[in-house]
Amino acid sequence: MADPKKLFIKTYGCQMNVYDSERMAEAMGGAGYETTDSPDDADMILLNTCHIREKAAEKVYSELGRFKGLKAEKPDLKIGVAGCVAQAEGEEIMRRQPLVDLVVGPQAYHRLPEMEEKTRQGAKALDTDFPEEDKFEKLKGRSKAKRAPAAFLTVQEGCDKFCAFCVVPYTRGAEVSRPAERVLSEARELVDRGVREITLLGQNVNAYHGAGENGGTWSLADLIWKLNEIDGLERIRFTTSHPNDMQDDLIAAHGECAKLMPYLHLPVQSGSDKILKRMNRSHTAESYLRLIERIRAARPDLLLSGDFIVGFPEETEEDFQATMDLIREVKYGQAYSFKYSTRPGTPAAERPLVDDAEASDRLQRLQALLSEQQRDVQNGMVGREVSVLLEREGREAGQMVGKSEYLHSVHLQANGHQIGDIVRVKITQSMANSLTGALI
Repeated sequence: MADPKKLFIKTYGCQMNVYDSERMAEAMGGAGYETTDSPDDADMILLNTCHIREKAAEKVYSELGRFKGLKAEKPDLKIGVAGCVAQAEGEEIMRRQPLVDLVVGPQAYHRLPEMEEKTRQGAKALDTDFPEEDKFEKLKGRSKAKRAPAAFLTVQEGCDKFCAFCVVPYTRGAEVSRPAERVLSEARELVDRGVREITLLGQNVNAYHGAGENGGTWSLADLIWKLNEIDGLERIRFTTSHPNDMQDDLIAAHGECAKLMPYLHLPVQSGSDKILKRMNRSHTAESYLRLIERIRAARPDLLLSGDFIVGFPEETEEDFQATMDLIREVKYGQAYSFKYSTRPGTPAAERPLVDDAEASDRLQRLQALLSEQQRDVQNGMVGREVSVLLEREGREAGQMVGKSEYLHSVHLQANGHQIGDIVRVKITQSMANSLTGALI
């Protein structure tokens, strides 16, 4: 029997790309591949790319350039580019970097095995279609191997919001929700393989509207309540959400569903109504603040996370201060913040940029405030009892690391326990980006 071929996948960007990479590995497993942690050992290299960050495409070309010597040494090595940069620049990638054998978009990766076979016959393979068939159904039959206790599960893809700065509607397509029973079936498979926490993924996950029982349409809250019934599944999370799709039943679920964790990532992007309008966000700072009030009324201990863009075209110092005011009012436990950078093809790309030095200064001031809030929230955890899902061994003997309900990383001595256990812990110390605790 021939030795299995080796597949190396490098994943950039969001959790959905992590999920997609897992499914690509499973698809290629059926074609005789097993994964490797080193490109030097690989018979096939896949870069699963993200188009959100600045100069994303250039970083992909730079990474590909590093493989020129490896390709020269191993002429049979196949190199592929997947994900959102592949979707946006498929033919250009082939033209600029001839060592690339295949390019596949995020909606077509179930076709990888046949594309790989085409490259073995000496041809190039390019597929950035939005095929009618369900890629998830085409990839039925996951590995039965035991896996980590926390997993991602994609339930919704694409976005119809068309924020002025964002390429997602162009690279991932229109909003599509997976049928509820297919999500539930995959969740049960994950639990059978040792998963105890599932994070539901979507570019706009709280807009989920999948086909449910008896021909009806389920909301995300409906799906969460059904997942709540799965024995062995102990924790449910979801990301990323849009304020306009935070419906009443989902808010209520945060207060009523014991398995839904008290953590919510709800991006606002700016605290200035002028800038929000130019971003095409379709909400105001005031409507966002009132929404947060309602969510916290349902779940007072909720830890809130957000996204912020500074230096958006036409942003003034007054607009920036409105964002700082919103942050002070909300008090975030975690946040992601970026300086605006142009995405070709998006409406904002045609607008005049804010002075780069001014935008950098604003970002520094904003991140200082967010860091202060994050420290305050973490310091406030000292002395509290939390539940921790043990996910991996720590650096010290007997030490383990896991996540609390609030998504804080917690280090503790956990003698007698194993990965996958959920333990009660008293927090004893707040570190820079994690907490230390002791078993109760």
